Amino acid sequence: MRLLKRNESSFYYLLYLSKEQAVNEEGDETGESKVIYSAPVLMKANVSAATGYAQTELFGNSITYDKVIVTSDMSCPIDENSVLFVDKKPEFDTQGNPLYDYTVKRVAKSLNSISIAVSKVAVS
Repeated sequence: MRLLKRNESSFYYLLYLSKEQAVNEEGDETGESKVIYSAPVLMKANVSAATGYAQTELFGNSITYDKVIVTSDMSCPIDENSVLFVDKKPEFDTQGNPLYDYTVKRVAKSLNSISIAVSKVAVS
């Protein structure tokens, strides 16, 4: 079964690239690490309104998530380290850190589609 184009919603994803040591104004390492993500990439896919029983069975009963994104693009690079802008446009703080609103909990690939369980987060 193919997904209908009219049911697709736009959202942005950022792929995890690396982790580096954070430095202060003098150039000294602070002991904290900073995650580096790719630039935001626009994607269209079917985004569910809420979770449900059928989706719970898809990923198992132990995972908690808020929405499911389903795409027929089998080359979709989103994985468990990706972050998403689903309900808002991409925003960044003054240091360039993304203020995303969803994280990926699980990715389930089938023969013709990929289902992605995402969970809402508050990043400030």
